[in-house]
Order: sequence, then structure tokens, then C-alpha cells
Amino acid sequence: MQYREGLYSSHLVTWRRERQTGILKGLTPHKRGPKSKRNPQDEKIQKLRRENQRLTEELRKAEIVIDVQEKSGCSVGLAPAEGGPRGETLMDAVTHLAPTVGVGAACDFLGVARASFYRQRPVLGPPASPAPKPALPAERPAPARALSAVERASVLTVLHEERFQDRSPAAVQATLLDEGQYLCSARTMYRILEQEGESRERRDQLVHPPYQKPELLATAPNQLWSWDITKLLGPAKWTYFYLYVILDVFSRYVTGWMVAHREGAELTKQFIEETIGKHQVPAGQLNIHADRGRVMTSKPVAFLMADLGVTKTHSRPYVSDDNPYSESQFRTMKYRPEFPDRFGCIQDSHAFCQQFFHWYNEEHRHSGIGWLTPAVVHFGETQTVLAQRQVMLDAAYQAHPDRFVRRPPRPLPLPSEVWINRPVPPGEKTKEESQ
Repeated sequence: MQYREGLYSSHLVTWRRERQTGILKGLTPHKRGPKSKRNPQDEKIQKLRRENQRLTEELRKAEIVIDVQEKSGCSVGLAPAEGGPRGETLMDAVTHLAPTVGVGAACDFLGVARASFYRQRPVLGPPASPAPKPALPAERPAPARALSAVERASVLTVLHEERFQDRSPAAVQATLLDEGQYLCSARTMYRILEQEGESRERRDQLVHPPYQKPELLATAPNQLWSWDITKLLGPAKWTYFYLYVILDVFSRYVTGWMVAHREGAELTKQFIEETIGKHQVPAGQLNIHADRGRVMTSKPVAFLMADLGVTKTHSRPYVSDDNPYSESQFRTMKYRPEFPDRFGCIQDSHAFCQQFFHWYNEEHRHSGIGWLTPAVVHFGETQTVLAQRQVMLDAAYQAHPDRFVRRPPRPLPLPSEVWINRPVPPGEKTKEESQ
């Protein structure tokens, strides 16, 4: 048979025969590099020697174990009782055998529980030949380039001078260099101050007084209002509409809202004045709380509050939870399914707010006011709605009393008071202190 490449079957038969007879051995690829001169028998001899050493060591250990067992009168599997002369003898035997075969193996050979050995070992005292204690390291000598005691005292004296009392070591060193004097590096000055316990802030700085935490209480509508401003995204990037919202803290009722193209003190003044007039809140009754935004702390708004007899309070700086009710209301609005990514125009945002605030005041059951709507609580219809709920629950109880195991059902009551930062009772830690 002839193939396309000119290879015949006879060629294959010839090559197989030559391979079997070793003729083609010279064509076999060999590993490059110098040939090894080691005799294969040497590796076997080394292996046998290591095995012989291991068996000799095992035999030596076995002889020691047998000797200890004979002297202690113990056989494998016999667990001694704790205490007594026999127990002390076995514990001594384990202590003697442990350096040779290990504590675990010694306890197994002598039938002693390791827990018993470790428990009674302090009672038996130290072993016969305790290991010497390591020597304490010698005290590190002072470097040759270190400042002497006199030099350190002079540096500390300079740092205590009146003109340097409230300056950092780096500033002190720079001043001395400008005056043609060098004492040491700034890091050495820091190190000396740290050793003297004076490494805290050295500069004389203004300490801001702590801001009073607003603790505001509402027990009825129109006692405490909270207001804030949020941004609504406009039709293009960097365009916004500003939503002003005033919320009654006790009833969660939105008493007023306004959408504007900008933030402004005059707009705010007009907005608050119209909202107070619409609800006819008498002077001296209302407290309006807000954060410390530019508009909230403006003079026109402050003068308006004073003219209307309204008390104004503000959140503490950089404290986000001093105005929680307005923030919660904004979250409810922005997480509604129909809230758009952007508003096409200010009329679009106005139409959305009309629909949303009608739902929020008239239909939304709020968890913080007993699942009542804000309008029901704000306009004094709470008792009527709760009485109607109680009638329905009584009918359900009469029909299936076995379904109410503990007591007859009652509707969730309306909270009698609402706080912004409820005072902490004496002896109880605040949230900041507990963290």
C-alpha cells in the first residue's frame, strides 16, 4: 500500500523491527546537560539507612517506655485515680517520659488522661530539671547622637517660652532658624513634648460653644410646624425647581406648599405669612422649626416670625436628625411610583404636587399617627374614626371570639405627644453616649 507522501507499509515494519532491536536508540531525545554520575543503588542505600535510624529511635523510645511502665507499675489502658501515691507516681512518670515521646504519647502509654496530668501538674511542683529562664534583655544604650540631659532641658525651656507656648514645634524651629539659632529637629521637639505629656494641641484656638439640642413637644395640631425646601430636577441638567413644604408635626398634615424657580427670603416670608393666615393660628401658640439653611436663618424671615408672634427654632449644625419629620415627608414623596425622574416645566411639577399632597393629606394612612390620615388628625376627627373602627372590631370579636386569644381587639390609638429630641430621663444614656 502506497500513500500520497510516499510512505509504504514495509517502511513501518522495518522501523518497528529496528526499534525493538535498539538500532533507533540513538535517535531518542535525551535530557540536555551533564550526565549524572550517581549510582541508582546509592539512593536505595540512603533510604535504608534513614529507615534504620527511624527504627532504632523507635526502639529506644519503646525501651524507655517499658522501663518507665515497669518502675511505675502501670500497664496500658489502666487509668489512675486522681491524687494519692499511685497518682503522683504516674504523674512523675509522665513528666519523665514526656521529653522523649511527647505529653500525648506519654499519657497514652501510661493510661493517664491528659486533662488529669495538666490539672495536677501545678500541684506536683516544677519538674526535676526546670528549663533556665531567659535572661532579660539589656537596657538599650542611648545613641551617641542623642541630646544630653542639659540640651533636652534647654529645648524644653525654649518651648515653654511665652512666645512659643501656643505654636507648633515646626513653627518654633522655623522661627529659631530665622533668628540664627538651631536647637534640634522638629521631630525631636515633638518627642521631648510627648515624653513630658505635652504633645496635645498647643495653639490657642477658638472653642465653639455647644449648641443647645432642640427639644420640642407637640400635643395638638398647630403647635409645632416643621418646614424645609427640597430640589426637583428640571428638564435639563443643572436646572431645578424648589419645593417649599410646611408640615404640622403632630398631625403630619401639610399645611402649605409652594413651587418656585429659586430660593429667596422674600418668597419664604410671603409663603409663611400666607400659610399662618390660612389656618388662623393665634399669636404666641405656634413654633416653627427648620434647619440652618441660608433662607431659614435670613433676617426677613426672623423679623416676620417676631411680628406674627411665632417662635422659631433651628437644628444644630451638621446634625441631620434634628428635622426628621420634613425629611421623612420628602422621602415619602420621592419614593412614590409616579414620581418622575425630571419635570418638564414648573407647571408640570405644580400639577404633580397638587395630586400628591391631596393624597398625602386625605388618603395616606400614616404609621406614626395610628394609621389615620393627616387630615383626620389635624381637623379633630380622630375620636369618630377610632370609634367606628372599634365597632367593626367588636363585631369581628362577637363573630369569632376564639380567633382573639389574649384580649378583645382594639384600634391603634393616636399618640398623645410628639417630640423632636425627647429629653433623656436621668440615669439613661443618650444615643450618642451609647455609641
